Amino acid sequence: MFRKELGATGVAIPELGLGTWNYHAGSEPLRRGLEAGALFIDTAESYGTEGVVRAAVAGMRDQVFIATKVSPAHFHGRDLERSVDGSLKRLGVDRIDLLQLHEPNPAIPISETMGAVSLLVDRGKVRFVGVSNFPVAGLREAQSALGKYPIVSNQVRYNLIDRTIEHELLGYCQAHGVTVIAYCPLARGLDRIRDCDPSGVVDGLARALGKSPAQIVLNWCLSKDGVVAIPKGNSQEHVLDNCGASGWRLGADHARLLDTRIRYRRRNALDTLVRRATPRWLGKFAVRTAGYLPRGLRRRIR
Repeated sequence: MFRKELGATGVAIPELGLGTWNYHAGSEPLRRGLEAGALFIDTAESYGTEGVVRAAVAGMRDQVFIATKVSPAHFHGRDLERSVDGSLKRLGVDRIDLLQLHEPNPAIPISETMGAVSLLVDRGKVRFVGVSNFPVAGLREAQSALGKYPIVSNQVRYNLIDRTIEHELLGYCQAHGVTVIAYCPLARGLDRIRDCDPSGVVDGLARALGKSPAQIVLNWCLSKDGVVAIPKGNSQEHVLDNCGASGWRLGADHARLLDTRIRYRRRNALDTLVRRATPRWLGKFAVRTAGYLPRGLRRRIR
């Protein structure tokens, strides 16, 4: 499996890791992914999966790069330290490799949050600092507040059909040595990608190259400079299939086909605001309902 440098740290991590949001398959599929070379695993206190990560890495902790996230409600200094101590306990480790702020919280001064994070690095509880879902302005502000330590990563949604970060954020991160950790790199399933692929490019390339459709989609993402990905697989089969997306590269002509034939979108600020303001139950209902609509309408909604 290929590796990429994390930020400008000099530390290389696998370009394809294991995501655990909405994960419910137990420790064994994660363990098989680690054994296949995906020695980078991402979780969060809000996911409820730190315990299963602990079980998955048992006996091989020194080989695995573990990332977790602090929820925005815990960004006050004392709350943040308690949150990190809780994650350390649930993960069964004495240091978190990458601590990420899960998303911006404008109600709490970023200076207070980053001051607390800096102290945790000083004390050896945290190795590297990252953020998640931060726009360029927020990323700049967070780095200024953190001071002596760099922000090495920004975990954001990025995939073949949602290229919102290409408008500004991707270029900024690449220029400033901030690794992009792509979540939902398979969107919310290959069916949604096929909704945006009317000419069947993904399946055609999979047949031509002897790869799976998921591997084609993931490799497109991994081919971008400074981008790593953390797909989720809720079975051993899916985890191992995802791992096969690294160790090779799409040709320039293949990438060009995907770039030009796929009907992708770039969400604007209003889209983001609406998504954040929509109750989770309503969002899930909309997703389920969209599956019954004609492909053209599904593509617009998704």
